Amino acid sequence: MTPHEFLKYIPATNCGECGYAACLAFAVAVTKGGVAPGLCPYVQRDSLPAEFGAAKGESGLDRVERGQDERDMALVAHLKSKIQSLDFCQLSRRLGTAWSAENPDQLRFRYLGRLILLGRDEVVMDGQQLVDPRDQILLYNYVAFGGNASGGNASGNTGDGAEESLPNGTWVGMESLPNFIAKIRTLATYCEGRLAERFAGRIEELVPLCDKVGGERGNDEQGRSADFSAVLPVLPYVPLYLLFWDQDVEDGFEARVKILFDQHIMDFLDLESLVFAAERMADRLLELD
Repeated sequence: MTPHEFLKYIPATNCGECGYAACLAFAVAVTKGGVAPGLCPYVQRDSLPAEFGAAKGESGLDRVERGQDERDMALVAHLKSKIQSLDFCQLSRRLGTAWSAENPDQLRFRYLGRLILLGRDEVVMDGQQLVDPRDQILLYNYVAFGGNASGGNASGNTGDGAEESLPNGTWVGMESLPNFIAKIRTLATYCEGRLAERFAGRIEELVPLCDKVGGERGNDEQGRSADFSAVLPVLPYVPLYLLFWDQDVEDGFEARVKILFDQHIMDFLDLESLVFAAERMADRLLELD
């Protein structure tokens, strides 16, 4: 059973009586971490499947988080292994990063306004070793994905013709990307919705934050349709187009955010990494706020 499926057995009022801040967090703890559903005083016990009868309640979200950390670090190790034999000099042209003969095993680039020095075995961000495995996954995947594409990607381009697939400012929504259905809600929840809620009625405060991460104003037809728009360079060839429509209290319209992607974005990241890039962009703006 998924966490969302479990929610139908509880009121989903976020009352907190189970000890978790939100019902969805409790549902994750029950379905993925072994917490006893009876911690919720309002759970429909008689309707629960028999699989929950043996839940003891001693694992919970801690177990879920530990397991995720282990999977993340294993993925980091796998991605590092994939880039060991890549030619960083050639790869730098494919990815829009800087490379020098003095440091041949290192790529230099910006990640949401922060300086990244990515080596074959470690990543340094703004002078300090990057320890968050999720960011490492995104950065190493950008390099590994580009390394694979330089030998011939899904579009049929090779390293010699890679320029044909560089970002060209033709913007599309998530719904235009392949296999988007599973990720469109994630994008809305962890990026678009958070930004809309935080900056509703505060466009003037969002503008300088976008400047801090190297954003540029959107000046095409799509950008002019919004109250504010900016192209934000998450990675050298992974720009995200942020469109922001502010709330209109009188007419009853809530603030809304839409994220657009360059039409060639799938030549540089897989869909899951792309959604995470959008999430980290939102995290970065909220951190700076």
